[in-house]
Amino acid sequence: MKKPKILLITPPLTQINTPYPATAYIKGFLGQKGFEVVQADLGIELILRLFSRKGLQEVFTIARQSPAAALPPFSRLLHLEKNYLQTIDSVIRFLQGKDATLATRISYGGFLPEGGRFETLEDLEWAFGSMGIADRAKFLCTLYLEDLGDLITACVSPYFGFSRYAEKLALSVTSFNPLENALNELPTLTDRLLEEILQEYLNLVQPDLVGFSVPFPGNVYAALRCARMIKQTQPHIQTLMGGGYVNTELRSLKESRIFKYIDYITLDDGESPLLRIIEHWQGLRSQENLHRTFILHQGEVAFFNGCQQRDIAHTEVGTPDYSDLPLDKYLQVIEIANPMHRLWNDGRWNKLTVAHGCYWKKCSFCDITLDYISRYETAPAALLVDRIETIIAQTGETGFHFVDEAAPPLALRDLAIEILKRGISISWWTNIRFEKTFSPDLCRLLAASGCIAVSGGLEVASDRLLALMEKGVTVEQVAKVAHAFTQAGIMVHAYLMYGFPTQTTQETIDSLEVVRQLMENGVIQSGFWHRFSMTAHSPVGKNPAKYQVHAIGPEAGLFANNDLIHEDPTGGNHEQFAEGLSKAMFNYMHGVFFEEPVNYWFSFRTPRTTIPSQLINRALSLPAKSDLLRLNSRVLWLGSLPQVQYYIENKKGKARTIALITFYNQTEDIEIKLPEEQARWLLTLFPQLMPESEKPVLLKDLVHSFPVSAIHTFESFIGQTAWKTLRSTGLVLV
Repeated sequence: MKKPKILLITPPLTQINTPYPATAYIKGFLGQKGFEVVQADLGIELILRLFSRKGLQEVFTIARQSPAAALPPFSRLLHLEKNYLQTIDSVIRFLQGKDATLATRISYGGFLPEGGRFETLEDLEWAFGSMGIADRAKFLCTLYLEDLGDLITACVSPYFGFSRYAEKLALSVTSFNPLENALNELPTLTDRLLEEILQEYLNLVQPDLVGFSVPFPGNVYAALRCARMIKQTQPHIQTLMGGGYVNTELRSLKESRIFKYIDYITLDDGESPLLRIIEHWQGLRSQENLHRTFILHQGEVAFFNGCQQRDIAHTEVGTPDYSDLPLDKYLQVIEIANPMHRLWNDGRWNKLTVAHGCYWKKCSFCDITLDYISRYETAPAALLVDRIETIIAQTGETGFHFVDEAAPPLALRDLAIEILKRGISISWWTNIRFEKTFSPDLCRLLAASGCIAVSGGLEVASDRLLALMEKGVTVEQVAKVAHAFTQAGIMVHAYLMYGFPTQTTQETIDSLEVVRQLMENGVIQSGFWHRFSMTAHSPVGKNPAKYQVHAIGPEAGLFANNDLIHEDPTGGNHEQFAEGLSKAMFNYMHGVFFEEPVNYWFSFRTPRTTIPSQLINRALSLPAKSDLLRLNSRVLWLGSLPQVQYYIENKKGKARTIALITFYNQTEDIEIKLPEEQARWLLTLFPQLMPESEKPVLLKDLVHSFPVSAIHTFESFIGQTAWKTLRSTGLVLV
């Protein structure tokens, strides 16, 4: 039976610092099935082709013919053409990490030509502090590229954008007309370069099937342009499209014109639908028995989902395969001062999923009815770490972004223990819910395994609205959990939302006050405000009356149907708060203006906050739960095995043997003193408390085995300095 050659494509543009993981997931799955699969990130390929000496020569030649070329910001760039041509290849090499010695020359000025993006440089020291020379150089190079990007958008290719390529053509559009009109326009420079790159891959691979992963609106136009070229030049090749945009926007697709370019459009996880399409291509499956797939049938859009096989389980999807992606060519840029956004953009992160879907799946603003959230499945920690080790061996990179909707705390606990057990050194970050399971002990365990940051939804920072959202958390709980992460050395980023249905002006002001206190107390280090958007697949979108809003559009169309326009008759004027909230967050992240009332950030009259000034302080000062209430917790020692010395101590005429136990940690030596009997008991325990121990030891096991004497019980022991020292250094209960 002939097996098809498959080419998987990520069209421009997602990120330029790391590949989007969808094709790597599919390649890993199909590869273990024995299929020949090649993947390509046309986004980074296009960027490197465009931002080269040859590419910029074409940019400047075309730009000079544009009416916009006479405008001051662009005329300056055109006059500096020689400087850009002399520096572009060096800048790209530097951002790829191939010419680190250039950092000093870039940082201290005079090397890079400067356009409009550099006008904010007077605030550079304030925004970034005493950043290192290499980081400063990356930021300046990013401004340099953005200047050129502005020139390209204004004078060469109007749809160009580093992360929102042609986004407006597919963002919240119910009609296919804007996309088709753009596809019928004369090709721009970026269109021509994109088609050149695609043709090279078609010649190399000679595929039978070409699949396009379309995660965002900004990928749609490029995917369809590539698909159109395939249909015009090699119509025997079958084209497929799936991904996040398709899963949310095209679930009610009725537009037949898209099938001039795409043969199959699949919903939700792509492994099973793609496998069934391959079987259909091989003649082994009828089209009626495809899995979650749109096709054009007898001139009309038809959705076939007769497949009897179950979805591919999370344990069976295999390891993402990043081979044949140019991992050494991605660019390490620094776009803005937000520390979490910098983490996303600076450096290359391997993407992996701890659990499929969301274990909570209740939030009323979220698309919880869709498969990628509603179908929750986990995988054993040992399997996940096997995948981690495979990806490290393949890529040479040890940074991981676990891309879960909300990583389950118990799964993260088991993952962390397995990482420590195998002695793997990685850095990782993920998305979480601020739930109480993330105790200070668990946070310390996660940090020991390599966790450097988490992001989670604080959303509206209002208990009333959090309950209406069904977030399952309170402001007090968020503060305590975020504080636990911060104390463990893990950066915390808060997703923040304004404009939720019925949110009043007072609640918006109060939310900002909560955020101010959280930032002032160092509980969170990073945040970003998003305007609430109502979608068709969320509880709010499905039942707006329950949330006292009215859906007023858009009218359902044949193409994309997801974003809903709504009225909020009981809420405040949400739009007017956008600028002030953003300015406040920017300043708070840099540790300034905490002393100002939150009204300071708005140019219009607002009410005073009703939030007590010590709300967060009080939440953080609440006593922790006694260790004796956690008897079923596993006891783990995160440090090294200790050394011991015994000596005789005379006290009140009585001699007794004392043990001096020393622990050698990375930064300091820790000493505790114990009576001999307790010391010997503790020393026999330590090997069993290490992460690599096969048999977990629970706290109740320590209670039962403790050498009770006339004056010492386990209850009294945990009140002593020795136990408190152990708990504050490396002994955790999880």
